[in-house]
Amino acid sequence: MAKIFKFIFLPFLLIGLFFPTFLYAQENTELYNRIEELTGAKGKYNEQEGVFKVSFPRSDLDVQASGVKITPPMGLTVWAAFKLMEDHTMMMGDMVLTEDQVNPVMDAALNNGLEVTALHNHFFWDSPKVIFMHISGTWNPEALAAAVGNVFAKIKETSGGKGEKPYFEIDPSKTTLDPKKIEIVLGVKGEMNKGVYKVTIGRTTKMNGHEMGNTMGVNTWAAFIGSDEKALVDGDFAMLESELQSVLKALRSNGINIVAIHNHMTMESPRIIFLHYWGIGSTTNLAKGLKAALDTQHLEKT
Repeated sequence: MAKIFKFIFLPFLLIGLFFPTFLYAQENTELYNRIEELTGAKGKYNEQEGVFKVSFPRSDLDVQASGVKITPPMGLTVWAAFKLMEDHTMMMGDMVLTEDQVNPVMDAALNNGLEVTALHNHFFWDSPKVIFMHISGTWNPEALAAAVGNVFAKIKETSGGKGEKPYFEIDPSKTTLDPKKIEIVLGVKGEMNKGVYKVTIGRTTKMNGHEMGNTMGVNTWAAFIGSDEKALVDGDFAMLESELQSVLKALRSNGINIVAIHNHMTMESPRIIFLHYWGIGSTTNLAKGLKAALDTQHLEKT
Protein backbone atom coordinates (compact mmCIF):
# COMPACT_ATOMS: atom_id res chain seq x y z
CA MET A 1 0.00 0.00 0.00
CA ALA A 2 2.86 2.36 0.84
CA LYS A 3 4.42 1.70 -2.54
CA ILE A 4 1.14 2.49 -4.30
CA PHE A 5 0.87 5.73 -2.26
CA LYS A 6 4.35 6.82 -3.31
CA PHE A 7 3.69 5.91 -6.91
CA ILE A 8 0.46 7.89 -7.05
CA PHE A 9 1.27 10.92 -4.92
CA LEU A 10 5.00 11.51 -5.56
CA PRO A 11 4.42 13.07 -9.00
CA PHE A 12 1.85 15.43 -7.48
CA LEU A 13 4.28 16.33 -4.71
CA LEU A 14 6.98 17.18 -7.25
CA ILE A 15 4.52 19.25 -9.26
CA GLY A 16 3.56 21.10 -6.09
CA LEU A 17 7.18 21.89 -5.36
CA PHE A 18 8.19 23.05 -8.81
CA PHE A 19 4.99 24.58 -10.18
CA PRO A 20 5.40 27.89 -8.26
CA THR A 21 8.96 28.18 -9.62
CA PHE A 22 7.65 27.53 -13.11
CA LEU A 23 4.98 30.20 -12.72
CA TYR A 24 7.55 32.65 -11.34
CA ALA A 25 9.90 32.02 -14.27
CA GLN A 26 7.01 32.38 -16.73
CA GLU A 27 5.89 35.62 -15.05
CA ASN A 28 9.42 37.03 -15.23
CA THR A 29 9.72 36.05 -18.89
CA GLU A 30 6.61 38.07 -19.60
CA LEU A 31 8.04 40.98 -17.62
CA TYR A 32 11.36 40.84 -19.47
CA ASN A 33 9.48 40.85 -22.77
CA ARG A 34 7.65 43.93 -21.49
CA ILE A 35 10.94 45.61 -20.56
CA GLU A 36 12.21 45.01 -24.10
CA GLU A 37 9.01 46.50 -25.48
CA LEU A 38 9.17 49.60 -23.28
CA THR A 39 12.89 50.26 -23.78
CA GLY A 40 12.88 49.41 -27.49
CA ALA A 41 16.02 47.30 -26.98
CA LYS A 42 16.72 43.60 -26.90
CA GLY A 43 17.82 42.02 -23.64
CA LYS A 44 19.44 38.98 -22.08
CA TYR A 45 18.89 37.37 -18.69
CA ASN A 46 21.86 36.48 -16.48
CA GLU A 47 20.55 33.63 -14.34
CA GLN A 48 23.53 33.60 -11.96
CA GLU A 49 23.13 37.28 -11.03
CA GLY A 50 19.36 37.52 -11.53
CA VAL A 51 19.77 40.53 -13.85
CA PHE A 52 18.02 41.33 -17.11
CA LYS A 53 20.14 43.62 -19.32
CA VAL A 54 19.00 45.44 -22.46
CA SER A 55 21.45 47.11 -24.84
CA PHE A 56 22.00 48.52 -28.28
CA PRO A 57 25.24 49.41 -30.11
CA ARG A 58 26.07 52.96 -31.17
CA SER A 59 26.78 51.63 -34.67
CA ASP A 60 25.79 55.05 -36.01
CA LEU A 61 29.06 56.47 -34.65
CA ASP A 62 32.31 56.42 -36.61
CA VAL A 63 34.81 56.86 -33.78
CA GLN A 64 38.58 56.79 -33.98
CA ALA A 65 40.90 57.13 -31.00
CA SER A 66 44.51 57.92 -31.83
CA GLY A 67 44.01 56.34 -35.25
CA VAL A 68 42.30 53.21 -33.88
CA LYS A 69 38.75 52.48 -35.03
CA ILE A 70 36.52 52.00 -31.99
CA THR A 71 33.63 49.56 -32.47
CA PRO A 72 30.61 48.87 -30.19
CA PRO A 73 32.20 45.79 -28.53
CA MET A 74 35.11 48.04 -27.50
CA GLY A 75 32.81 50.14 -25.33
CA LEU A 76 30.34 51.93 -27.62
CA THR A 77 27.25 50.06 -26.42
CA VAL A 78 24.35 51.66 -24.56
CA TRP A 79 22.91 49.44 -21.82
CA ALA A 80 20.56 49.29 -18.86
CA ALA A 81 20.42 46.41 -16.37
CA PHE A 82 17.38 45.54 -14.23
CA LYS A 83 17.59 43.55 -10.98
CA LEU A 84 14.26 42.46 -9.47
CA MET A 85 14.00 42.64 -5.67
CA GLU A 86 11.14 41.54 -3.43
CA ASP A 87 9.22 44.82 -3.58
CA HIS A 88 11.12 46.94 -6.13
CA THR A 89 13.55 46.85 -9.04
CA MET A 90 16.97 48.46 -9.31
CA MET A 91 18.31 49.73 -12.63
CA MET A 92 21.79 50.84 -13.58
CA GLY A 93 22.95 51.88 -17.02
CA ASP A 94 25.57 53.56 -19.17
CA MET A 95 24.70 55.93 -22.02
CA VAL A 96 27.18 56.40 -24.89
CA LEU A 97 26.85 59.98 -26.14
CA THR A 98 28.48 62.59 -28.32
CA GLU A 99 29.04 65.95 -26.61
CA ASP A 100 25.98 67.57 -28.19
CA GLN A 101 23.75 64.77 -26.88
CA VAL A 102 24.78 64.93 -23.23
CA ASN A 103 22.43 67.59 -21.88
CA PRO A 104 19.30 66.67 -23.91
CA VAL A 105 19.71 63.03 -22.84
CA MET A 106 20.40 64.09 -19.26
CA ASP A 107 17.15 66.07 -19.29
CA ALA A 108 15.33 62.98 -20.54
CA ALA A 109 16.72 60.97 -17.63
CA LEU A 110 16.03 63.57 -14.92
CA ASN A 111 12.58 64.47 -16.25
CA ASN A 112 11.59 60.80 -16.20
CA GLY A 113 12.53 60.23 -12.58
CA LEU A 114 15.96 58.66 -13.11
CA GLU A 115 19.20 59.70 -11.43
CA VAL A 116 22.40 60.70 -13.23
CA THR A 117 25.36 59.40 -11.25
CA ALA A 118 28.45 60.09 -13.38
CA LEU A 119 29.51 61.89 -16.55
CA HIS A 120 33.00 61.38 -17.96
CA ASN A 121 35.17 60.09 -20.80
CA HIS A 122 36.33 56.51 -21.34
CA PHE A 123 38.82 57.30 -24.12
CA PHE A 124 41.61 59.75 -25.00
CA TRP A 125 42.16 61.29 -28.44
CA ASP A 126 38.78 60.10 -29.72
CA SER A 127 36.99 61.80 -32.61
CA PRO A 128 34.15 62.53 -32.38
CA LYS A 129 34.47 62.96 -28.65
CA VAL A 130 32.42 60.35 -26.79
CA ILE A 131 31.04 60.99 -23.31
CA PHE A 132 29.59 58.36 -20.99
CA MET A 133 26.63 59.14 -18.75
CA HIS A 134 25.73 56.67 -16.02
CA ILE A 135 22.14 56.47 -14.80
CA SER A 136 20.27 54.62 -12.08
CA GLY A 137 16.81 54.21 -10.61
CA THR A 138 14.81 52.27 -8.03
CA TRP A 139 11.13 51.79 -8.86
CA ASN A 140 8.70 49.26 -10.22
CA PRO A 141 10.12 47.50 -13.30
CA GLU A 142 7.68 48.78 -15.92
CA ALA A 143 7.99 52.41 -14.80
CA LEU A 144 11.77 52.10 -14.85
CA ALA A 145 11.71 50.49 -18.29
CA ALA A 146 9.45 53.25 -19.63
CA ALA A 147 11.83 55.90 -18.27
CA VAL A 148 14.84 54.15 -19.81
CA GLY A 149 12.90 53.86 -23.07
CA ASN A 150 12.49 57.65 -23.14
CA VAL A 151 16.23 58.07 -22.59
CA PHE A 152 17.04 55.59 -25.37
CA ALA A 153 14.59 57.39 -27.67
CA LYS A 154 16.30 60.73 -26.99
CA ILE A 155 19.68 59.19 -27.86
CA LYS A 156 18.33 58.05 -31.21
CA GLU A 157 16.51 61.35 -31.80
CA THR A 158 19.62 63.48 -31.23
CA SER A 159 22.11 61.26 -33.07
CA GLY A 160 23.82 62.55 -36.19
CA GLY A 161 24.61 65.99 -34.76
CA LYS A 162 21.01 66.84 -33.81
CA GLY A 163 21.82 67.61 -30.18
CA GLU A 164 22.74 70.94 -28.57
CA LYS A 165 25.99 72.81 -29.14
CA PRO A 166 25.90 76.44 -27.92
CA TYR A 167 28.32 78.86 -29.54
CA PHE A 168 29.21 82.48 -28.68
CA GLU A 169 32.35 84.50 -29.31
CA ILE A 170 33.42 86.00 -25.99
CA ASP A 171 36.90 87.25 -25.14
CA PRO A 172 37.84 87.65 -21.43
CA SER A 173 40.09 90.59 -22.31
CA LYS A 174 36.98 92.50 -23.41
CA THR A 175 34.86 91.80 -20.32
CA THR A 176 32.52 94.66 -19.36
CA LEU A 177 30.15 92.90 -16.93
CA ASP A 178 29.17 94.53 -13.64
CA PRO A 179 30.24 92.28 -10.72
CA LYS A 180 27.68 93.85 -8.39
CA LYS A 181 24.80 92.30 -10.36
CA ILE A 182 26.30 88.85 -9.71
CA GLU A 183 27.05 89.62 -6.05
CA ILE A 184 23.47 90.73 -5.41
CA VAL A 185 22.08 87.41 -6.69
CA LEU A 186 24.65 85.06 -5.17
CA GLY A 187 25.18 86.96 -1.92
CA VAL A 188 28.90 86.34 -2.24
CA LYS A 189 31.67 88.74 -3.26
CA GLY A 190 34.23 87.58 -5.83
CA GLU A 191 37.42 88.89 -7.43
CA MET A 192 38.13 90.29 -10.90
CA ASN A 193 41.35 89.06 -12.55
CA LYS A 194 42.21 89.77 -16.19
CA GLY A 195 38.60 90.02 -17.28
CA VAL A 196 37.41 87.02 -15.28
CA TYR A 197 35.13 87.60 -12.30
CA LYS A 198 35.42 84.58 -10.00
CA VAL A 199 33.35 83.63 -6.98
CA THR A 200 34.45 80.80 -4.66
CA ILE A 201 32.40 79.15 -1.92
CA GLY A 202 34.20 76.67 0.29
CA ARG A 203 33.07 73.66 2.27
CA THR A 204 34.90 71.06 4.33
CA THR A 205 35.49 67.33 4.53
CA LYS A 206 38.01 65.14 6.32
CA MET A 207 40.84 62.98 5.02
CA ASN A 208 42.93 60.82 7.36
CA GLY A 209 41.31 62.61 10.27
CA HIS A 210 42.33 66.08 9.04
CA GLU A 211 39.97 68.79 7.83
CA MET A 212 40.26 69.77 4.18
CA GLY A 213 38.62 72.96 2.98
CA ASN A 214 38.43 75.73 0.41
CA THR A 215 42.12 76.26 -0.29
CA MET A 216 42.69 72.52 -0.66
CA GLY A 217 40.14 72.49 -3.48
CA VAL A 218 36.96 71.57 -1.62
CA ASN A 219 34.86 74.35 -3.06
CA THR A 220 32.20 75.48 -5.47
CA TRP A 221 33.36 78.18 -7.87
CA ALA A 222 32.01 80.22 -10.78
CA ALA A 223 33.99 82.26 -13.33
CA PHE A 224 32.11 84.90 -15.37
CA ILE A 225 33.32 86.69 -18.52
CA GLY A 226 31.66 88.91 -21.14
CA SER A 227 29.01 91.57 -20.77
CA ASP A 228 25.90 91.82 -18.61
CA GLU A 229 23.77 90.84 -21.63
CA LYS A 230 26.02 88.13 -23.10
CA ALA A 231 28.16 86.30 -20.60
CA LEU A 232 29.68 82.90 -20.04
CA VAL A 233 30.01 81.13 -16.72
CA ASP A 234 31.98 77.99 -16.09
CA GLY A 235 32.89 76.35 -12.86
CA ASP A 236 32.65 73.49 -10.42
CA PHE A 237 30.15 72.41 -7.78
CA ALA A 238 31.34 70.51 -4.70
CA MET A 239 28.47 68.40 -3.40
CA LEU A 240 27.55 65.67 -0.99
CA GLU A 241 26.28 62.56 -2.76
CA SER A 242 22.79 63.34 -1.46
CA GLU A 243 22.91 66.79 -3.11
CA LEU A 244 23.88 65.71 -6.62
CA GLN A 245 20.43 65.18 -8.13
CA SER A 246 18.97 68.43 -6.78
CA VAL A 247 21.97 70.44 -8.04
CA LEU A 248 21.71 68.78 -11.46
CA LYS A 249 18.01 69.56 -11.76
CA ALA A 250 18.47 73.18 -10.66
CA LEU A 251 21.26 73.84 -13.15
CA ARG A 252 19.54 72.10 -16.06
CA SER A 253 16.20 73.81 -15.40
CA ASN A 254 18.07 77.11 -15.76
CA GLY A 255 19.74 76.13 -19.04
CA ILE A 256 23.22 75.54 -17.62
CA ASN A 257 25.06 72.65 -19.29
CA ILE A 258 26.72 69.86 -17.31
CA VAL A 259 30.09 68.73 -18.65
CA ALA A 260 31.43 66.32 -15.99
CA ILE A 261 30.46 64.52 -12.78
CA HIS A 262 33.23 62.74 -10.89
CA ASN A 263 35.41 62.61 -7.77
CA HIS A 264 38.54 64.67 -7.06
CA MET A 265 39.60 62.76 -3.96
CA THR A 266 39.40 59.31 -2.40
CA MET A 267 38.74 58.15 1.17
CA GLU A 268 37.29 61.51 2.23
CA SER A 269 34.39 61.74 4.71
CA PRO A 270 31.82 62.95 3.95
CA ARG A 271 32.10 61.89 0.31
CA ILE A 272 32.37 64.88 -2.04
CA ILE A 273 31.23 64.73 -5.67
CA PHE A 274 32.32 67.38 -8.17
CA LEU A 275 30.24 68.66 -11.05
CA HIS A 276 31.62 70.87 -13.83
CA TYR A 277 29.28 73.15 -15.76
CA TRP A 278 29.15 75.66 -18.63
CA GLY A 279 26.46 78.27 -19.27
CA ILE A 280 25.80 81.17 -21.62
CA GLY A 281 23.30 84.00 -21.05
CA SER A 282 22.94 87.26 -19.17
CA THR A 283 24.96 87.56 -15.96
CA THR A 284 21.78 87.91 -13.91
CA ASN A 285 20.12 84.80 -15.34
CA LEU A 286 23.29 82.75 -15.01
CA ALA A 287 23.74 83.87 -11.40
CA LYS A 288 20.10 83.00 -10.66
CA GLY A 289 20.66 79.51 -12.06
CA LEU A 290 23.69 79.01 -9.83
CA LYS A 291 21.82 80.41 -6.82
CA ALA A 292 18.99 77.93 -7.39
CA ALA A 293 21.54 75.10 -7.25
CA LEU A 294 23.33 76.58 -4.22
CA ASP A 295 20.01 76.84 -2.38
CA THR A 296 19.70 73.05 -2.50
CA GLN A 297 22.89 72.82 -0.41
CA HIS A 298 24.03 73.97 3.02
CA LEU A 299 27.36 75.59 2.33
CA GLU A 300 29.59 77.62 4.58
CA LYS A 301 30.75 80.77 2.80
CA THR A 302 34.52 81.17 3.12
